[in-house]
Amino acid sequence: MRDVASPDIYTEDFSAAVDFLGLQKIVDRERIGVQAICGLSGMALTAAAADSRIKAVATASMYDMSRSISRGHEDYYTPEQRQKVVDHLSRQRWIDAEQGTYARLSHEVPFDEEGNVAPSNRVLPRALPADADPITKIFFDYYRTERGYHPRSINSTTAWTGTTPMSFFAFRQMTNIDMLAPRKALLVAGADAHSRYYSEDIRKTAPDAVDLVIAPGADHVDLYDRKDLIPFDRLDEFFTENLG
Repeated sequence: MRDVASPDIYTEDFSAAVDFLGLQKIVDRERIGVQAICGLSGMALTAAAADSRIKAVATASMYDMSRSISRGHEDYYTPEQRQKVVDHLSRQRWIDAEQGTYARLSHEVPFDEEGNVAPSNRVLPRALPADADPITKIFFDYYRTERGYHPRSINSTTAWTGTTPMSFFAFRQMTNIDMLAPRKALLVAGADAHSRYYSEDIRKTAPDAVDLVIAPGADHVDLYDRKDLIPFDRLDEFFTENLG
């Protein structure tokens, strides 16, 4: 099935990439590192914790997608809301099975004013509402404009499969982040990023293995493409030291 996000599959992809690289004669197997952005960052850290062939990891604007999807931004879901999301996903599985196809719905399920799940068939609106929240605004500014738009991008044009969130409820990421040591990770977060707390919390969880760099003046998506705000010098220094 296309357009399914999975913490398990995406984490495995990093180890599969290491398999491929390590079979190339020009590659030193002791000097393989990983760099990832946004949601794939959490998977990169999870992969590295379980695969010691990955000698160093750097992330930018790291998201813990399992935490985000199963608990909401800044863990705002109440236990009752979490159960409502699980029930919604479970019903959607029956609908998809009966119809022999799949719906596209919100991977981070919102609630309406009456407290009911209110998924959308698009990640981002076609046009930005005047009262859009700050997080929607920054993602819209990237994915729905020439800056980051692509006709095959899910975030630009449509939504993930409606039951995608189920696996993120089932599988937590970075549970074994302490297994990364003595190898190192460098997490770069924007000073003004709504996602900054993910990196800060992982730094607290594994202080011996994880270093944190805060990029001044940067929001979440600025670290995707704003070359003037991305601390390339720190990234270069990190990989030189840990893979040199």
